Amino acid sequence: MRLTLLIGPNEKAAARFRAMFKQKAAALEKQGIWAPEWNHVRLYAACAETGDITSLRHKRGMDSALVQQTMAHEFQTLFEKELPDAPADHVIFSAAQLGSLLTNPLEIKRLHGLLATHFDDIQIVAHVEEQARALAAHYITAVLDGRRHSLQQELELTQDTEWWAGALALRQGPDAFAGLFDDVQHPPHWLDYAALFDQWAQAFGKDNVQLRPLDLAALRSETCTDELVDMLGLGSNLGKMLEERMFYPEPAASLTRMRQFNDVLIRHAQARDIIVPRDLWHQMRMGLRVPGPPTDPGSLFPISDHFAKDNAKLIKAFPDLKGALTPDAPSEAWQEADPTNGYRATQYLAAYAHQIRKNSTPVAEKRAEAAAAKEATAKFDTLLSDDAAEPEQQASNARLLNRVKLNHEMILNTQFKPHNNLGAVNEEELAAAYPLAPPRKLAPGSSGNVIVGCMKNEAPYIVEWIAYHRAIGVDNFLIYTNDCSDGTDEVLGRLQDMGVIQHRNNDNWKGNSPQQYALNQALKEPVIQNADWIIHIDVDEFMNVRTGNGTLDDLFAAVPDATNIAMTWRLFGHNGITQLNDDFVIDQFDACAPKYCPKPHTVWGFKTMFRNIGAYAKISCHRPNKLDESFENKVKWVNGSGQDMTRDAAHNGWRSSKNNIGYDLLQLNHYALRSAESFLIKRQRGRALHVDRSIGINYWIRMDWSDFRDITIKRNIPRVRAEYDDLMKDDILRQAHQDGFEWHKAKARELHQMPEFQDLYRQALEVKLNETERVAYALSLDMES
Repeated sequence: MRLTLLIGPNEKAAARFRAMFKQKAAALEKQGIWAPEWNHVRLYAACAETGDITSLRHKRGMDSALVQQTMAHEFQTLFEKELPDAPADHVIFSAAQLGSLLTNPLEIKRLHGLLATHFDDIQIVAHVEEQARALAAHYITAVLDGRRHSLQQELELTQDTEWWAGALALRQGPDAFAGLFDDVQHPPHWLDYAALFDQWAQAFGKDNVQLRPLDLAALRSETCTDELVDMLGLGSNLGKMLEERMFYPEPAASLTRMRQFNDVLIRHAQARDIIVPRDLWHQMRMGLRVPGPPTDPGSLFPISDHFAKDNAKLIKAFPDLKGALTPDAPSEAWQEADPTNGYRATQYLAAYAHQIRKNSTPVAEKRAEAAAAKEATAKFDTLLSDDAAEPEQQASNARLLNRVKLNHEMILNTQFKPHNNLGAVNEEELAAAYPLAPPRKLAPGSSGNVIVGCMKNEAPYIVEWIAYHRAIGVDNFLIYTNDCSDGTDEVLGRLQDMGVIQHRNNDNWKGNSPQQYALNQALKEPVIQNADWIIHIDVDEFMNVRTGNGTLDDLFAAVPDATNIAMTWRLFGHNGITQLNDDFVIDQFDACAPKYCPKPHTVWGFKTMFRNIGAYAKISCHRPNKLDESFENKVKWVNGSGQDMTRDAAHNGWRSSKNNIGYDLLQLNHYALRSAESFLIKRQRGRALHVDRSIGINYWIRMDWSDFRDITIKRNIPRVRAEYDDLMKDDILRQAHQDGFEWHKAKARELHQMPEFQDLYRQALEVKLNETERVAYALSLDMES
């Protein structure tokens, strides 16, 4: 298999190539070329030395010494999984970081070792432009990323005969707390294209490395794919693309202001032992801009002169480079531009002092986080240690352990760190109980608000769930069951006899999922066909309306034009309750996940309630699907805070995101575990939807969220109790419920006697993870699978 690897070193060019690959994927495949969407930053991290922390690695939370080993394994696994089924035998990939951030032969050999196992023909391509022009552009990027040194640093380096080695010799090592990274603060070693070629030729072979001219203007144009056609020797062109927005260089005076401000801010932060947020730093820099001409590459003629001889040799080897490596005409020698208007960086620092104090983090706090990460390491070691396991399992556990530790460090330092500072609802103080809602009057022929659900062995929980949802305004229930042995069918059967629900036996389901089969059948039922709103949720999910009187009518009044409402999960843990008991679920369990928790994917999953207007042809587990084209502009999706998310959700998706998460009006309380004994029984019986998945300790870790408290649903307890008691006046229902509860108690006693479940129960109760540790572990499980 062949690989063409574009190594930059210009990231703007690399990003444009990736855009071409994505837009022209089908056309490329027709010509035998596959452009996978692998993560280019992770590939770089899989090769980089562990101690060489660059600005990019820090921003991505990849400071850990575990990064290289873990990412290398990730790519090894990725290649083994995807390459055998690749749609073409020629792969193309673009990663500028390989050319701009890898600095020594060992890193490049490491990359070669990772690739050579899977590709027998590897072609390395670097796109280069004349060094003075490249440096002028790089300097803008570096200053915008916190550079404190002027271009005088590079001009002095021209006195050194070996640019590559000289640039690396100036490096002092990273200081992440101060925002100091060698790739930003010091000269770019990769401007030495002759050395760049030699480094890569040593690892991949001289005949397998080529330098091509970088023409950013052409790459931004609508005919940008011409470069791909020429580079790959394609038989036909790939068609045009939209022209990319023109890049206008930062004025030289602005760069002077920003660089000087970077310097005083760095000294200020170091003196006060604080960490200034990168986004605030950027915001302050943007406030320093002034108009004026950009840096003239001709003024950097000493740079051009330094590389002239090497460039002549490169042009001889690669004639197409002649135009790209021809320098601009020399102009007046570079001097740092006047910042204008009497600018003084210290005055701006004083003006921003309040913002800096308010938003900065003490270094001591970050050191405490680092100490906490070390403590978490011990927890992870305990969770994943199994000396009795087979060697292959031990190796798998070791890889997972490294992944967990790495994810934990990354999450602590990125936007994925979970917290509870979201929304306007006070969740920890119990407000006044909701009064009973007046009976709803349905229009003739309407079945009103209808829940369609699927159950298996849920007898102890059914009556509470029905009572709760009747109390908040659900009018009808259509419940499917399959393979029940605990009395679930008896409870539902009696509720049907009482006129409360409709029950359907689903034992003879077909296809991949009993749940999806049931949902397909539900579309044929009059109770669904005549519904106003259709809701698909499970018996461990409770719609928690947090507006008005807490009813669905109050919710609908708050979002009158919505056709679809995404009900994002709030995952509730076992709350320290080990034994199964016959109290309300909504009263027993109030420990939950934080509101802000974008990873792992399960935490922000949502279910959907939707108006029955005929917009969608299919009900799926989390949402309706198959939108009718005629309803394209008629559906409106809102999140749990009533905010429009139609663009994100109209066609697909079942997860909320950072852009559309909201809980203020509605959330779906998800009690996936209930008590520890309930979890054992759930583990023993499997799941209604995923019949082929086991539920072990990993499921417990994913679902046992216990660091925050939400008691808002308890405002419903008085009216739920009234509804529950009214239902339980029926002797047959009450007995069926009691029999189901006793079946579960007996099953728990039985499982406690079985070694497998004794171990699972013990392991579950021994797990003590905070929210960040739990995210790291669960996210690692997702990555492994």
